Amino acid sequence: MKLWGGRFENQTEKAAFDFQSSIHVDRRMYREDIVGSIAHAKTLNRCGVLTDEETAVVEKALNEILRDIEAGVLQIGMDHEDIHTFVESTLTERVGDLGKKIHTGRSRNDQVATDFRLYLGREVDSIIELLEGLEATLLSLAEDNLDTILSGYTHMQKAQPLTLGHHLMAYFEMFRRDIERLQDAKKRIMIMPLGSGALAGTTFDLDREYTCDLLGFNDITYNSLDGVSDRDFAIETVSDLSLIMMHLSRFCEEIILWATGEFAYVEMDDGYSTGSSIMPQKKNPDMAELIRGKTGRVYGSNITLLTMMKSLPLAYNKDMQEDKEAVFDAIDTVKACLEVFTGMIGTTRFNRDRMYEASEDGYTNATDLADYLVRKGVPFRETHEISGQIVQFAIRQEKKLSELTLEELKGFSDLIDEDIYGEISVETCVGKRNLIGGPAREAVLKSIQRGKEFLRK
Repeated sequence: MKLWGGRFENQTEKAAFDFQSSIHVDRRMYREDIVGSIAHAKTLNRCGVLTDEETAVVEKALNEILRDIEAGVLQIGMDHEDIHTFVESTLTERVGDLGKKIHTGRSRNDQVATDFRLYLGREVDSIIELLEGLEATLLSLAEDNLDTILSGYTHMQKAQPLTLGHHLMAYFEMFRRDIERLQDAKKRIMIMPLGSGALAGTTFDLDREYTCDLLGFNDITYNSLDGVSDRDFAIETVSDLSLIMMHLSRFCEEIILWATGEFAYVEMDDGYSTGSSIMPQKKNPDMAELIRGKTGRVYGSNITLLTMMKSLPLAYNKDMQEDKEAVFDAIDTVKACLEVFTGMIGTTRFNRDRMYEASEDGYTNATDLADYLVRKGVPFRETHEISGQIVQFAIRQEKKLSELTLEELKGFSDLIDEDIYGEISVETCVGKRNLIGGPAREAVLKSIQRGKEFLRK
């Protein structure tokens, strides 16, 4: 069945029909299309197009179609042009010519935009729930590792000591922003275009606010051209998903590095690792590598949408049919990655002794040595120079700063006393950084509490 064709004398070529058909992609929006059609039927009843009895028959039949699809009794036929055609033709099969009235006052242009927004709103909620699950896991791991000291890095060079709890909370903040972005994006997703028609509205007196309330939208669109041609909400959503994948990929990159023999900071659980077909000793972090790789796939969807929309004149153009495949793939990818990553990080075993041992290498306490001299009254620029010279000396001696004798240290400044060893221990280096957002135990505990309050909202 086609929802058009009266103007045409010849049938569409099969190859051309198959090429422009979208049923294989948009079939997943069957629920939204049915729910939207029920709301539209009730609105048509309000303006006198459908009687009370007709509306009841249509609503009952559409609900039965929904139940039959979800029970597997009714299969969505791939011979239909799109999900809208399938639902309307199935309705017509069941209630006769009454089913042909359901499209009064609407176009597939505003219908698909409405379905798409409803679907995205539901999927955004699902992704937020997955992110919250990951956040809860990170909070738990951070609490367990408040005192696990490891090196922080800049430029992939050891920089300053901090704690694993503090490191994990950095990712908590990233994913927190991701949640907030999706919550904000949903405000713009849940705007109802139904009533925009093909591009110029309709001559029927549809109560759009009533339909909006029935479908749970926040508001209606206020320009019919924009209502059918806007895909900003889809681009914004996939942009947000791209950021989620970027954060996951950064985390995965660290896990992959930490799992190497050179770092040996972590051991992946067997359930989230694979082996080699030829090298029996191998335990590969394949899940982390796949997530890192799939990041490019979501970026690709983002570029697809931006490129698709960049030159389209108002209003609807068939190019826009390409939006859903990109969005759906991005959603599926992000959901799968979040689920796997949460399980993976939650079962990862951290080698605390190795992290601590590595934190004492690399002169990560050099800044604290400089700060020690600042407290003795030396300007920071001078202490920076002195500390750098001491590091250079220690490197030549193949010693840690803590292994230098007091006499050796005093050779660089008479202000250095015995208390220097306590001041440059990695525990002190971390513990003194107790400002808001710092790595000290008390500061990280406050960050964790703040995170728990965020998840409770």
